[in-house]
Amino acid sequence: MAKKRKFYAVKKGRKPGIYLTWDAAKQQVDGFAGAIYKSFLTKAEAEEWMATASRKTTRKVSMRTPSTVTPSIILYTDGGSRNTGNVRGGHVRKEDVAAWAFLIQKDGESISGSNGEFGATNNRMEIMALINGLQKIIDRYGEKAAVLVVADSKYVLDAIQRNWLSGWQRRGWKKANGEIVANKELWQAVASILKRMPNLEYRWTKGHATNEGNVFVDQLLNKTMDRMLREPTEFEAPKKAVSNPKPSLAVQDSTADFEQLGLFHN
Repeated sequence: MAKKRKFYAVKKGRKPGIYLTWDAAKQQVDGFAGAIYKSFLTKAEAEEWMATASRKTTRKVSMRTPSTVTPSIILYTDGGSRNTGNVRGGHVRKEDVAAWAFLIQKDGESISGSNGEFGATNNRMEIMALINGLQKIIDRYGEKAAVLVVADSKYVLDAIQRNWLSGWQRRGWKKANGEIVANKELWQAVASILKRMPNLEYRWTKGHATNEGNVFVDQLLNKTMDRMLREPTEFEAPKKAVSNPKPSLAVQDSTADFEQLGLFHN
């Protein structure tokens, strides 16, 4: 019986295309990092796969295209809530304190910001930290600044890096099951900022461990929550929407904070 002919589609390789022999296709993918290829029984199937793969690739990189510029700015973000309600964080009481904080480092300069809300979730604070940190960078260094975002929140990083954010946006800010996305207004603000900042990279770090930047923002937001308990009238309940968000408390050169927290000493 005659051997069936195959078509070899190379989506990512030295020279993408459809090849009639494996030897020809192998030359394009062998030793090529991240090569993407597949065999088909018909040319039509191969062409369809190539076209579909192209469309999917375009969508996937929309929110997280790796920057080709080496980051010159590091942004650390963190959020927290002293939740006395549901232990899973699904519910908070209106008197519970919550806060966010960010730290920006560039060429020896350090800028930090923090604020808090009553009755807010930990996840809301994590998003607020990112929004306010990126907005501060835009205000000070411009939208084209090359930034490495370092965070311990899988909730925030996965939404961006695993394309959940893109999917929510395509579905009208709904999850795959039709439910409205939690913190919708904040995620809309994130999507708007990410479109303006093409040179962003992301890195996860273990929380409350050895990363000094992460330790700093964690301690800074806890200082804010301590202050909320002492001076509650200066803080408010969560807003329903965020429009052109800007850091509203403790945005300054953070040398004094470093000294108080005992971090970054030579």
